[in-house]
Amino acid sequence: MIIDTTKIQAIHSFSRSEYFKEVIGLIWMLVPILTLVFGITIGVLVIVWLERQISAGIQQRIGPEYAGPLGILQALADGTKLLFKEDILPSRGDIRLFSTGPSIAVISIILSYSVIPFSYHFVIADLGIGVFLWIAISSIVPIGLLMSGYGSNNKYSFLGGLRAVAQSISYEIPLTLCILSISLLSNSLSTIDIVEVQSKYGIWGWNLWRQPIGFLVFIISSLAECERLPFDLPEAEEELVAGYQTEYSGIKFGLFYIASYLNLLVSSLFVTVLYFGGWNLSIPYTSIYKLFGINQTSGFFRTTMNMFITLAKTYLFLFISVATRWTLPRMRMDQLLNLGWKFLLPISLGNLLLTTSFQLFSL
Repeated sequence: MIIDTTKIQAIHSFSRSEYFKEVIGLIWMLVPILTLVFGITIGVLVIVWLERQISAGIQQRIGPEYAGPLGILQALADGTKLLFKEDILPSRGDIRLFSTGPSIAVISIILSYSVIPFSYHFVIADLGIGVFLWIAISSIVPIGLLMSGYGSNNKYSFLGGLRAVAQSISYEIPLTLCILSISLLSNSLSTIDIVEVQSKYGIWGWNLWRQPIGFLVFIISSLAECERLPFDLPEAEEELVAGYQTEYSGIKFGLFYIASYLNLLVSSLFVTVLYFGGWNLSIPYTSIYKLFGINQTSGFFRTTMNMFITLAKTYLFLFISVATRWTLPRMRMDQLLNLGWKFLLPISLGNLLLTTSFQLFSL
């Protein structure tokens, strides 16, 4: 066999060039992003299936059962149907706002996943302002909903968009104050640092025990931010048909559908990270290693276990959210705003002041 030395030299020179390094760096930057997008897509499909099964169990009826085993492919079938349905545009609406609104809502929520640590080494961006970035990005979502409602040229859609903005502003402030209390206890805004601080004393080191009032306020506020019952006023069927989604069909309606579950999943993940210790468990890892007979130096097994623990805690909160949907009645708009401004805001502010006082006295 004759080896062409010129080709080998060309390959070596290309591999040492700056252009090759930039290409490799771009690939390594895209791999975690594509992995995250694929993972959250699977997570949304699982949430849709679980919600239908749990709802069926609560209502004592049979849920999806024909599309795949136990109906697990029903969500995929619904998504495929929306993908091929006709995309209808309102004749007198603002088409640019109408088309841009769903994209803004979905993209803003997806960006929030970049700071969520599923494991110590499994996070896209370990930023020093991780939770602050989530607060800033989540504030963009209501803008997309208002654009959708206004661009639809429909009174029900416009009312739904206005309700979404009013509800988001009302409950973002208590949510932010609860996150500030957690940041004071952790002395950091990084999600990795917040989880690591909770790992000192096992399950008793979780912020759930140190911030019980903040935990309750955070749960209520996050449900309101996700527009889940009993806080689904922006899309109340009995009052506004479907709210800001009334004029949408096809893939644009599917984007709103995805955004709703993406927002619920990211809120559940932040509950896990901020209050339930993230990937930490009270059982030592050495006991798990001995139980399964696995080498303790296996980093892959440790990362997999961390991800499993994080997702298990997350889906526990998701179950609570689904059960709440079929337990509590929908609130009126005045009751919703009174709860946010007159009840949750003073409580969260008082909780922040107490946390600050304890931190000052403990110095």
